[in-house]
Amino acid sequence: MRLGVLDIGSNTGHLLVVDAHGGAAPLPAFSHKQPLRLAEHLDADGAVSETGIEALSSFVASALVVAEDKGCEEMLGFATSAVRDAVNSDDVLATVEKRTGVDISVLSGEDEARLTFLAVRRWFGWSAGRLAVFDIGGGSLEIAGGSDEAPDVAWSVPLGAARLSRQWFTGEPLDDEGWRGLRRHIRSEIARDAGHLLRAGAPDRAVATSKTFRSLARICGAAPSGDGPLVARMLPADRLDELIPELLTKSTDELAKLPGVSQSRAHQVVPGALVAEACMDIFGLEELEICPWALREGVILERLDQISVLGPGRR
Repeated sequence: MRLGVLDIGSNTGHLLVVDAHGGAAPLPAFSHKQPLRLAEHLDADGAVSETGIEALSSFVASALVVAEDKGCEEMLGFATSAVRDAVNSDDVLATVEKRTGVDISVLSGEDEARLTFLAVRRWFGWSAGRLAVFDIGGGSLEIAGGSDEAPDVAWSVPLGAARLSRQWFTGEPLDDEGWRGLRRHIRSEIARDAGHLLRAGAPDRAVATSKTFRSLARICGAAPSGDGPLVARMLPADRLDELIPELLTKSTDELAKLPGVSQSRAHQVVPGALVAEACMDIFGLEELEICPWALREGVILERLDQISVLGPGRR
């Protein structure tokens, strides 16, 4: 069947059209995405602004047209941290549904971590053993670990790259004390629940997913995306440690010229790098392997599992 997966993230709205059936890897057929920066469209009270709601509604309407044009039998719409944490979340989604007819569900942070873990498990298989999985999004960091398809532990931390950029980089460059404060904040947030994962011992495989980790791996020398998803890509802790002091000295325009970094996300590179560094340090990891599958694929795989049990057309 052909599915449309509508992912409303903190940075980007992304419709991924896939051809999928049970027992096979989902095959991407078309991609439609647009920068939304919802994490940066929050007012002082934590509500998504009218500008953000308008941008979101416009994108969802365009995604619906694309899904229909591409012959999708079903469109699965979900929103993550920026909408989940907004004080007007229900009003935002009700407005979008009224304007577009599309019902978007909100994933909890734990579900984000769980579904991302499922995607990583299916990509690497059982031979990967016990997995530790990390995903830096725009609004949050997801962490999960386990030996099965469902993780033993899964949680979310409010350390997304866009969130940190908005909270800590307000125009004036950070001085040394500011950098130390940001670093302390990141590490204390991660360390608070680190025991959930550390209690089980070292993982057999430590994995990272999504754009921030892919960009950092590329900056550190990993193969470009054009080489295909089957090429192994690693983010080494020692190389990232060496690189961070250099990243701290660069302007946004200079960061945008680095390999794997887009202009729209250049301002998120430094906070993302500090989160990645903290994850590897606190969990004692020498490197993270980049997985090309992440949350969207997890949503697809779970839906296919449901169809195989219930039959087509049933939820």
